[in-house]
Amino acid sequence: MPELKDRLRSDLTTAMKARDELRTATLRMVLSAVSAEEVSGKASRELTDDEVQAVLRREAKKRREAAEAFAGAGRAEQADRERAEEGVLATYLPAQLADADLVALVADAVTRTGAAGMKDMGRVMGAVQAAVAGRAEGGRVAAEVRRQLG
Repeated sequence: MPELKDRLRSDLTTAMKARDELRTATLRMVLSAVSAEEVSGKASRELTDDEVQAVLRREAKKRREAAEAFAGAGRAEQADRERAEEGVLATYLPAQLADADLVALVADAVTRTGAAGMKDMGRVMGAVQAAVAGRAEGGRVAAEVRRQLG
């Protein structure tokens, strides 16, 4: 069984015993999403740690977008709850790259691919995404690639 999924389950048990409602609800939600991913498709399968991390990233992004939507609608309490859930999920994800590190990775990819302009953005994005490996959000990477190619 994947190590990350085991950690999520044991942390859920700990949160339930501690009566930590936020952590309990968040971990139940993410474990439910992991289970749904495992049974989607033609045959059920066990997710690897990388696949579980992908589910965690997707769920964290949903929380971030929901918090922005709630804040924009003037619903600060719900926005705070979504941000708190995203914070819980962030503890299971690798640390995000600093802006300076992302700039350096993109510059290196531009040099390696020989990109000359925006027409080469796909090639550069492919090289950067492989190097980033989930440590930076795609939109952030794309913005930096656009800035350096434009």
